[in-house]
Amino acid sequence: MAESSSSSSNNGSSPITRIPQDHLFSILLLLPIESILCFAMTCKKLKSLAYSDSLWESICRRDWGQTPVDALKVSNHPWKKLYQQVYQLDSVFCHRLLAEIPDGDEMLPSPRASHSLNLVSGCLVLFGGGCEGGRHLDDTWVAYIGNDFRRTLKWKKTNSGIPSGRFGHCCVVIGDYIVLFGGINDHGVRKNDTWIGQVTIHGRRGITLSWRLLDVGSIAPPPRGAHAGCCIDNKKMLIHGGIGPSGVRLGDTWVLDLSNDLSIGTWKEIVTQPCPPSRSGHTLTHIGGAQTILFGGRGIGYDVLNDVWLLDASEGNWRWGQLLFELHSIPQGFSLPRVGHSANLIIGRRLLIYGGEDSNRHRKDDFWVLDISSITSVAIEPRNLHRNRGFRKMWRRLEAKGEKPNCRSFHGACVDDSGCYLYVYGGMVDGLVQPADPSGLRFDGESFILELVLQS
Repeated sequence: MAESSSSSSNNGSSPITRIPQDHLFSILLLLPIESILCFAMTCKKLKSLAYSDSLWESICRRDWGQTPVDALKVSNHPWKKLYQQVYQLDSVFCHRLLAEIPDGDEMLPSPRASHSLNLVSGCLVLFGGGCEGGRHLDDTWVAYIGNDFRRTLKWKKTNSGIPSGRFGHCCVVIGDYIVLFGGINDHGVRKNDTWIGQVTIHGRRGITLSWRLLDVGSIAPPPRGAHAGCCIDNKKMLIHGGIGPSGVRLGDTWVLDLSNDLSIGTWKEIVTQPCPPSRSGHTLTHIGGAQTILFGGRGIGYDVLNDVWLLDASEGNWRWGQLLFELHSIPQGFSLPRVGHSANLIIGRRLLIYGGEDSNRHRKDDFWVLDISSITSVAIEPRNLHRNRGFRKMWRRLEAKGEKPNCRSFHGACVDDSGCYLYVYGGMVDGLVQPADPSGLRFDGESFILELVLQS
């Protein structure tokens, strides 16, 4: 043994250096970032492996998922540097998007709020919303933002089987399709119909979007508007809350299961305790796996909320749990409670919260990151969630640079596949926007793109 130890020491090598590199690679992918960086400090040979671009690409896939990494591969950005940029993100850069009037007599989308904005098949899809005079809109607009996108939107209006006019509906993307549920028309009628939209790109012939009413059988959620919705597992639609036919805020949760060809859907109510209080104007955001985050909204007492809830469907059991955080970690002069905001999953498995308004209808222009990377499940009893330190300091405010958008609420927002760019359209805004509604509501028709990671 002594001879063996002496021989190893004389050769200047450690047993770990004799482990095949592919085995070391697999071991490193099981470790947290801090351990990988410590491993890199042991010797030059191991540092070369721990800092290799192939390892950090795999780390990014592990921590962010396949889709954003596949979308970012074309940038040829060093993966370790990109990983560092993402987790040190402290600002967003805003650019105003121009709109080009298409050929013919078509106009551009009119200013609106409480509409839907989705990114599907490389196209922004804008549908419905409310406008001046409290009227609903029933138009659908599509703009291609593929590889040749140069910050100029070429909106095209489509007229194929459009759902009736509404605002306060929700649209989610499932594969290459859009699924729409509910909404309110300008007579105050709440809806509970479900529609499927498909974008088709015809090359030089342009883009079309066709809508069709989905057959969901005899069971469907009660009619509503101003509810929240998201896609889960890329095959289901989840909705929560909203305002029902009598004007009462709802607190129920429903999931829509779709057939493989999306020709038939089945709604099922999820009943679990505890669950989030009734509300409207809040957000639901799927964060990967079996987990979804609910944030904010307006409660039964008309108060605007700032609570965060996690819905976990692990092992086929649906469970809500509230995530508590330290309010004193929020910078002085800023408040989190909001309604009519947007919440999108960005690169790094975090939520980007933008805009909204408070209980006094003061609109916001702030950007917040909700760090959910430490959230595992709600297997812990909900009353004990606050004892886990990983849940306590979740919020960080980002600085907005560039052409900063006006304060706004009830706008539309969506992210690209990389999770690095957020598209924003419309909403109710502050400032002198013409024409102004006699009620004091002002609707915006501008578009912005927010760059979350500067890739130089």
